[in-house]
Amino acid sequence: MAIRNILKIGNPILRQKSEEVPLNEIRSKEIKDLVKDMFDSMKAANGIGLAAPQIGVLKQVVIVGYEPTNRYPNVKFDREYDGIKYRVFINPKIEYLTQETMGFWEGCLSVPGMRGYVERPKRIRITFYDMEEEFHDEIIEGFEAIVVQHECDHLDGILYVDRLKDTKLFGFDEEFEKAKQYPPIKV
Repeated sequence: MAIRNILKIGNPILRQKSEEVPLNEIRSKEIKDLVKDMFDSMKAANGIGLAAPQIGVLKQVVIVGYEPTNRYPNVKFDREYDGIKYRVFINPKIEYLTQETMGFWEGCLSVPGMRGYVERPKRIRITFYDMEEEFHDEIIEGFEAIVVQHECDHLDGILYVDRLKDTKLFGFDEEFEKAKQYPPIKV
């Protein structure tokens, strides 16, 4: 469809709460076009997730997914990692299933060129609708849970910078790389 402009931190739309998509609108042309544009925009920006508010649409729609990548070279995975399945989450609701957290150097298409260390619950329950109006109730854990939580935060006007573990662990990718400051993180 179309690659849309991704809003950057400072744009007031990113700090607003999104509205639920009425169930009778999930299969609408408007939502189908929105989701296609979101995937086109995410892929063009080399992202692994995107929320509708990031392209200026205050609807509760989130997408995630990517093929294996070296975008996160500082992460040492315990297993062979094969990416995240491409998915659409409409009206997602998250319940934290553990107080055990997982730390990760997060980045965001709305905060380009920067990264910050954030800890999030490593196991969640998520309920949502898919593009076929099917209701899902799933448990997600590990890196995928981190990505989903990050994207769902956008629906409440929250950016990862609001969840930084320590502001000293936030900066430009290129500066961290030059200084070799990324500590290894096991996932």
